[in-house]
Amino acid sequence: MREPITLEICADSVESALAAQKGGAHRIELCSGLVEGGTTPSSGLISTVRSRLAIPICVMIRPRNGDFCYGADDFETMEQDVLTAKQLGADGVVFGILQEDGRVDSERIRHLVQLARPLQVTFHRAFDMSRDLNESLEVLIAAQVDRVLTSGGEQRVEDGLAAVRSLSAKAAGRIAIMAGGGITESNAHHVSASTGVHELHASAAALISSPMRHRNEKISMGALKGREYQRPVVLEDKVRRLLEAAMDGTRQSAKAR
Repeated sequence: MREPITLEICADSVESALAAQKGGAHRIELCSGLVEGGTTPSSGLISTVRSRLAIPICVMIRPRNGDFCYGADDFETMEQDVLTAKQLGADGVVFGILQEDGRVDSERIRHLVQLARPLQVTFHRAFDMSRDLNESLEVLIAAQVDRVLTSGGEQRVEDGLAAVRSLSAKAAGRIAIMAGGGITESNAHHVSASTGVHELHASAAALISSPMRHRNEKISMGALKGREYQRPVVLEDKVRRLLEAAMDGTRQSAKAR
C-alpha cells in the first residue's frame, strides 16, 4: 500500500498560511517575495505565523533574488536567518546553494544543515538549476539533507515526471523527494502516481484584488506594473480540492489492488 500524500503549501502571509492549514495542508513553506521565487520572510511574519498555526512551518532561507551562487555576505546572512528561524520556533528551513560551475556547494550545505539541527532541512529548486541532478542528489544525501524539492529539472513537473521518478528510485528512502512546479488538483494524483513520490508542493493561490478605492495607476513600486493592487493569496477551498484530488487517487489505487 502506498504512503499517504503529504501536501506542503507555500505561503507569504498570515492569511495564506491560515487558509492552507484550514484547507488541510500538512506543512507550510513560509517565505516572502513569491514573485521572485521566494525569499526569507521577516522575523515578524515567522513569529506571527508560528503563533497562529499548529502544523509544521518550514522557513525559506534565501537572502536575495536571482541566482543561488552566494558571496560571503550572503552566506553570513543565511547563517543568521537559520538561527533566527530556530529561535522563533520553525520546524524546518529551506535553502539551496550552488557553485559557479553548477555543482551543489556541499561544504556550505553541510555547515547550514548542522547549524539548523534539530530542524528539518529541505533543499529547494536550486536543485533543478544544478548541472547534474543525479550527482546533486548524492551530494545532498551525504550532507544529510532531509528532503529535496524538484520538478525534474523542468519548468513544470509534468514535463519532468521521468526524471522525478528516476530520482525517487535512486533516493531509495535515503532522502525524501518532494515534487513541485505547477501542482494542481487536475494533476496531483497523476504526478504522484507517475513518480512514486508522496510529498507534493503547491501554491494553491489566486490573485486577489486590492480593496483600495483610490488608485494612482501612474506609479509602480516594483518591476511588475499593477501589482500594487493585486496579490496572490492561498485559498482554503483550493487547498482542500487539491488534497482531495490527490488523496482520492491514492485511495482508488489502493482499492484497485
